[in-house]
Amino acid sequence: MKDLGLTSSEYSLFSSILTVGGMLGAVLSGKIADLIGRRAAMGVAEVFSMAGWLAILLSEAAWTLYLGRFLLGCGIGLMSYAVPIYIAEITPKRVRGGFTALNPLMMGFGQSLAFLYGSLLNWRILALIGIIPGIIQLPGLFFIPESPRWLAKLGRLKDFEASLQRLRGPNADITQEAAEIKDYTLFLQYIQQEDGFLNLFRRRYARVLIVGVGLMLFQRFGGTYAFLFYASTIFEAGGFSSTIGTIAAAIVQLIGTTIGALVIDKYGRRPMLLISSVGACLGCILTGLAFLFQDFNFSKVLSAGLVFVGVLLYLGFLQVGLGGIPWIIMSEIFPINIKGAAGSLVILISWIGSLIIAYTFTFLFDWSSAGKAASIGTFFIYGGICAAGILFIATLVPETRGRALEEIQDSLVRSMQCNVQ
Repeated sequence: MKDLGLTSSEYSLFSSILTVGGMLGAVLSGKIADLIGRRAAMGVAEVFSMAGWLAILLSEAAWTLYLGRFLLGCGIGLMSYAVPIYIAEITPKRVRGGFTALNPLMMGFGQSLAFLYGSLLNWRILALIGIIPGIIQLPGLFFIPESPRWLAKLGRLKDFEASLQRLRGPNADITQEAAEIKDYTLFLQYIQQEDGFLNLFRRRYARVLIVGVGLMLFQRFGGTYAFLFYASTIFEAGGFSSTIGTIAAAIVQLIGTTIGALVIDKYGRRPMLLISSVGACLGCILTGLAFLFQDFNFSKVLSAGLVFVGVLLYLGFLQVGLGGIPWIIMSEIFPINIKGAAGSLVILISWIGSLIIAYTFTFLFDWSSAGKAASIGTFFIYGGICAAGILFIATLVPETRGRALEEIQDSLVRSMQCNVQ
């Protein structure tokens, strides 16, 4: 804002336009990944991301900042689908949870590092640093195999078996796994010849769609991006040092993501989601209480302490499960014939939720901190949504730990067929 003379509204637009690009990337992600493959889709995402960072790095006016942020959103939206889908489709069932958890774990590392050095370095240097991962990953994509399940869907059976053999090792026996994948692919072709968008809304896919969309809605509207985007603002408003709070938030997120990755295959997706949601709900309540006490001129030390504990509690428990596991479950539950369209829909809804939260947070925050309806407050609203998410997870979300993708998808699809009958 100081270097380029941006107004508050221009800065807000710069912040929120990322989500607009993310929505476009989400809409196109499934079709691109189905058309050119998961590996190539990740390459396209990297090109968008690097172009976005480069535009921000070289910006001398607001419009180039907007362009860079928009392109970056497109890359993130596409990557949000391609990466978890690719990881889920290449890994054996016994370690799939741990491997898919590596994606949000690395995201957590990135967020933690950004929290740490973001307050120390110039913004152009930050943009330059953002280009480096793409420079490393883009050539690396040429050395990894394509998803065998995507190849099987296209009928490229020779390439499918070669890819699966390469992934499992030259001496591994892939006969049974290859047969299961081919049989399930034929089953999906039998029950559904088309994989268009409108076919998502057939009754046989109702449960998988409800689970995928529901998890993203509760994750986003439970305040995820409010805490991630505006953590320093919340600390300052609560009377706590934003510098200390931001560094502590980075450390807590790092610990949370590491714990989540280590235990997900031991305890399962549903228990981790439930624990994470309960912790996030408690974090919202404590943060809301802090500002409620502040409204009534209670102890400033108490308010500041509650803000600090509440934000750290929310972010820590978010990274344990709710931040990453919905993406893992999304990559596991959608059958291959609707995976592109369903994944695009879920990610689109995710980005719409992000845009709404990112845009409305300041208005809600000003409203609650002004003392209007202070007994409710912004963070109590988020806490109520987290509480509703706990009920949703407990009643509808299936456990996918240790099960083959085909087994998970088949059971969900067949359960809806039985219900219809």
